[in-house]
Amino acid sequence: MTILSSINPLNGEVIGSVETTSPDEIPDLVARARAAQGPWAALGLEGRAELLGKAARRFVQDAKSLGRLMTEEMGKPLKEAIPEAGTIGTGLLGELKEIVEALKPETFQQGPLRSVVHHDPFGVCAAITPWNFPMAMPNWMVLPSLAAGNAVLFKPSEETPLCGQAYADILGEHVPPDVFTVVHGADEQGKALVQADVDLIAFTGSREVGKHILRSASGGLKRVILELGGKDPMIVLDDADLEEAAKFASWNGFRNAGQVCVSTERIYVHRDAADRFEALLVREAGEMIVGDGLEAQTTVGPMVNEGQRQHVLDQLSEAVKGGAKILTGGVDHSAPFIKPTVLADVAEDLSISRDETFGPVICVTRVASDDEAIDKANATPFGLGAVVFGKDPDRAEKVARRLTAGMIGINRACGGIKGTPWVGAGESGYGFHKGKDGHRQFTQTRVVSTSE
Repeated sequence: MTILSSINPLNGEVIGSVETTSPDEIPDLVARARAAQGPWAALGLEGRAELLGKAARRFVQDAKSLGRLMTEEMGKPLKEAIPEAGTIGTGLLGELKEIVEALKPETFQQGPLRSVVHHDPFGVCAAITPWNFPMAMPNWMVLPSLAAGNAVLFKPSEETPLCGQAYADILGEHVPPDVFTVVHGADEQGKALVQADVDLIAFTGSREVGKHILRSASGGLKRVILELGGKDPMIVLDDADLEEAAKFASWNGFRNAGQVCVSTERIYVHRDAADRFEALLVREAGEMIVGDGLEAQTTVGPMVNEGQRQHVLDQLSEAVKGGAKILTGGVDHSAPFIKPTVLADVAEDLSISRDETFGPVICVTRVASDDEAIDKANATPFGLGAVVFGKDPDRAEKVARRLTAGMIGINRACGGIKGTPWVGAGESGYGFHKGKDGHRQFTQTRVVSTSE
């Protein structure tokens, strides 16, 4: 028996452990899931939704303890962790209702001809989830997959196995045996799941791992849903509300220690507004409080592990050596933290300009025109989210429509309102989540046509 220990990133203490799943067990787990999937699918949409919906109350009741577990396991401030858990509960029944509506059969009539579009389960889904939102992201993949009638093998990140298990214990409480199975481990278990006899792979994580999954899945033409992070830009036009733009940039760039797939990592600001915007952003960054996520005043907790922290430090070091100007933050960072940092004059050929940072660092670049801002914002293989700040709605929307990201916010975050998909473009996304179209990603579409 191999044990996977969970480490508190704040102090290095072991807070718990789980038994890892042997890769040799996974084919049998998949076979058992496949055997259980048929009866689960036979319950029908409403029947499955009713069982899954029973978990809502527990998520709400246990939000504080689940939030504390998140903070201790990956460092997220408690003020962010508790809502992550609680929102799963308060939104569960509504989400299930939306899924049921999205997956109901649709009938099309043309004279005596009738076609019915069905959204059927694929069979067995492997859901491989990240550590930065250790309960919300599993819910994005597991809930629609189960509601659609699939059986699910769920591998939470090896950084947050306790959060993953806690989520599964609550959601799976009323689900039949073998329909929802947790697989614990790291790369070895993930590769075994991808190579197993599954029908669908849902993954959120790095672009490199996503490409590997896509290659591995191609042999059997398995269906794949990938969200692969980003290098999100923000464009600040010369007519923008600079106070609001700076507040947003600081919040979106530094929350969860910058460990968010749609963190603002690059800002392109019109040169006429740059001096004031930079000063405001430095002020906002200086008001962020770095420390133990369990402390009420903390807004930026520790990095999840030393490897991720070192990645950010390496990018910072290269940037400074390459001539980048430190506006705030700097290079003196006490482990396990990284202070919110703002850089200017960053060369475009450096890693911090091209590659995902996933830490509390923002690079600010001055531009002379809207066209230059758009060209620089689009100069990346990523395309998850983007933001435009400007007071002229027509101008701001014209800029937004020329950005290659899948989601663009104007004077707000990039995510859409309820019912819209969470979608990436370029190398940030392959398939998508949420909304009617996102829920249908977890199903096989079938058309049955008859004549009267």
